[in-house]
Amino acid sequence: MTLLQNAETISPEKLREHTQLAWESQSHYVADNSDFFRRLWDGKQPPKNLRDLPELPLSDKSQLRISQTEHRPFGNYLGAPASQAVRLHRTSGTTGQAMNLALSARDCEITEIVGGRAQRLAGLTPEDTVVHCLNYQMWMGGLTDHMTLQRTGALVIPFGVGNTELLIRTIQEVGVTALSCTPSYPAVLERVIAEKFPGLLPRDLGLKLGLFGGEAGLDDPALRTRLKETWGIEPRNANFGVSDVFSNFAAQCEHDTRLHFIAGDVLYPELIDPDSGEPFPIADGTTGELVLTHLVRDCQPLVRFRTGDIITVDATNQCRCGCTGFRFRVVGRSDDMIVVRGLNMFPTMVAAVVTGFKELTGDYRIVLDQPPPFDVLPVHAELAPGVENLHGLSAEIEKTFKQVLGITVRLTLLPTGTFEVTEGKTRRVIRSYQ
Repeated sequence: MTLLQNAETISPEKLREHTQLAWESQSHYVADNSDFFRRLWDGKQPPKNLRDLPELPLSDKSQLRISQTEHRPFGNYLGAPASQAVRLHRTSGTTGQAMNLALSARDCEITEIVGGRAQRLAGLTPEDTVVHCLNYQMWMGGLTDHMTLQRTGALVIPFGVGNTELLIRTIQEVGVTALSCTPSYPAVLERVIAEKFPGLLPRDLGLKLGLFGGEAGLDDPALRTRLKETWGIEPRNANFGVSDVFSNFAAQCEHDTRLHFIAGDVLYPELIDPDSGEPFPIADGTTGELVLTHLVRDCQPLVRFRTGDIITVDATNQCRCGCTGFRFRVVGRSDDMIVVRGLNMFPTMVAAVVTGFKELTGDYRIVLDQPPPFDVLPVHAELAPGVENLHGLSAEIEKTFKQVLGITVRLTLLPTGTFEVTEGKTRRVIRSYQ
């Protein structure tokens, strides 16, 4: 089964025909080769029709962790001989045990092609020079996302993380036009520029495009505005993915800041109620946990895998850019959700309030020092450079939290530079209780 040309713009009818044929082939492959799913399905055969997929049980990260612990290194959901794997990545382990990810040559090729679609959609062209600043040390976002950038025809600089002074000089000397990194990384660069390059402003570097992924944050209009004003770039969500499933399967276009699902020929999406597991339709206005099934995958095929990402589908009609896949926003991760007096809170909701105050840097942490239930939400936030802890500022911010989110926040204001500078994913929720 091959990928579809122009899969992003194909009609829903033609896509359904393709996905049904792909599932017929992939379901047989999984049933024949994955001991993990044979056991999960209790010996039953998978349904022939994709619309009947909810008949199968859901799979999740905890099951995969157990599988890899008991069947090292790839778990018994490895669907191909280990000798067929040509690349090994590891997840960051931000939310628990790091996972080993195996890819065949075909898996790599498909991942790069589909990821290239996303990077092109976000605006990267063969005329661009892009510096890629994600961790190359086994993390999927390093090498794999590098290859997706390369698929656009752009000149790609494999910089990685660290040695920030060299990065700034490289951008200046080479004439870099695009930056690929996490949304929180420009703040790291700003500190180095201020300390090591007197008189230089971030927008003086001449960057035009920011390609962001790896962590939440860019859905916040205040952050987008700040990036535009400070750096002079057009910020784009360019590489949304789930490492265990697919490196990059959604991005935004120039017309719409919402993520476009552009991998319908290789991934089958579902939405479920995160509590009951009941399926929801993918329809305008629906919020639920994203569940994904591989339609083409050799090494570690997954069926009905719970991603843990809570998304809201905003539109299912064709976008002005031509994409026919649904458009969505990531509300948050189910494992980062905090219930405060019956209200579901996510870090992105906290960020929307914090970034609205110019007196703050926008960096924050939710510090939970006791187990639930929670009556108040403890938030630590950094003061912007040169700003003192003014009388009444904490009360004003706490009042805004109450008005916007309907919860009580216990705010702690910290001096600039208190939080550890990170060049990878920023961990926003800190659980210090046992």
